[in-house]
Amino acid sequence: MSIYNDAIIAGFGGQGVMLIGNLLAYAAMESGLNVTYIPVYGPEMRGGTANCTVVISNEDIGSPIIKNPLSLIALNRPSLDKFQPMVQDGGVVIVNSSLVDMELADTDRLRIVGVPANEIADSIGNTRMANMVALGAYTRATGIVGLEAVQKSLEHVISAHYSHLIPKNAEALAAGAQTVN
Repeated sequence: MSIYNDAIIAGFGGQGVMLIGNLLAYAAMESGLNVTYIPVYGPEMRGGTANCTVVISNEDIGSPIIKNPLSLIALNRPSLDKFQPMVQDGGVVIVNSSLVDMELADTDRLRIVGVPANEIADSIGNTRMANMVALGAYTRATGIVGLEAVQKSLEHVISAHYSHLIPKNAEALAAGAQTVN
């Protein structure tokens, strides 16, 4: 059986977009899947829309370039505005409803999962973990990798200096996954 999913992950520079893209890629790799991960660096890192792409498959990946992704994680409104039109019909879009008006989501064409990521992260103790909440929702909504694989991969993508934050990040991932039916 063929396993394949690709995603654009986008938000403001500083929201941890690259971190969760790297985490997703690492978890998929640790799960025995083929992966490509491309971060987009540049002026976006200073408050504009930063993004990365992740392709996951159990077969060879022909190209890491994504023109029409199957999924999107949009952590802010500019990201939703820019990338939602590119998502394939029926694709999964995780929307940070803390920062994005859900009426802007294309519910006619896409499977929209609104997640109040900032509020959930804040209730766990750190609003900066909103990215982890969104990734947790993504893992549940797509099923491309298991939540446990992502949680176990935290130690590989979070620097040793911040290793004390791994349990809270794992909690944020789980809280995000619980928002998806």
